[in-house]
Amino acid sequence: MQKVNPKKKIFPDQSQNRPGLEYKMHPEPEYDNLSPGSNKLENKKCIVTGGDSGIGRAVSIAFAKEGADVAIIYLKEDTDAQFTAKIIREKYSRECILISADISKEKNCITAIKTINKKFKHIDVLVNNAAVQYPQKKITDIPTEQLLKTFSINIFSMFWITKAVLHHMKKGSSIINTSSVTAYRGSGGLIDYASTKGAIVSFTRSLAANLADEGIRVNGVAPGPIWTPLIVSSFDSAKITTYGSETPMKRPGQPVEVAPSYVFLASKDAQYMTGQFLHPNGGEIING
Repeated sequence: MQKVNPKKKIFPDQSQNRPGLEYKMHPEPEYDNLSPGSNKLENKKCIVTGGDSGIGRAVSIAFAKEGADVAIIYLKEDTDAQFTAKIIREKYSRECILISADISKEKNCITAIKTINKKFKHIDVLVNNAAVQYPQKKITDIPTEQLLKTFSINIFSMFWITKAVLHHMKKGSSIINTSSVTAYRGSGGLIDYASTKGAIVSFTRSLAANLADEGIRVNGVAPGPIWTPLIVSSFDSAKITTYGSETPMKRPGQPVEVAPSYVFLASKDAQYMTGQFLHPNGGEIING
């Protein structure tokens, strides 16, 4: 019998409590490739949930680099959020609003959007990105409390925030939802998380059809394994050390490698795209 090669160790042993902090990761994720922007989002007003760290941070910074002002909705990771805001304000000279809110509650979603709109006056781009995951070996290990929390943050919040934002959008605006490769191939250890990500795909395609006549585009991004605080606060150290090594590219992606997908979908470059998903996932073919 042919010997199976063990997964390649990529990262050192580490773990964090949820929701994880980017500045404590080793190595820290890459969030900016330092290339110049080209004003693809000049003077746009954007919202990014979970924009304090991980993919959200990279997207927020990429938007600012392209000339946009950004409002970041995050839970409580103030150090990460302030760091992201500093880059947006000082390095790229754009406005950044920070809103700390638990978006698992509808009233908090509504309040956050009202606060942002008072400052921005209108919204051009919404990125629904915030998410949680709680690995469990069996479906019988998933308590109802966890199930409700995962769905409330990962998919219910998208309904609540989108409903609140639509009042402040106009023709030409764009909504971008973050799904996952798990929506297409499933995940035996993340059943509830993968289920929400599948729901996001259907939500995105349905909302795109619903808003097409209003000229508002709705698309999504379905990343593969990406090196973010969500990972080091979700899995044990053994899984973390080899995280992403199972992809065809034999490594996880960096947030900065995912952010261009969002820039593209938010810009006029994608004006003939709606109801679609982009798949920065290291080469996995998922036919979605």
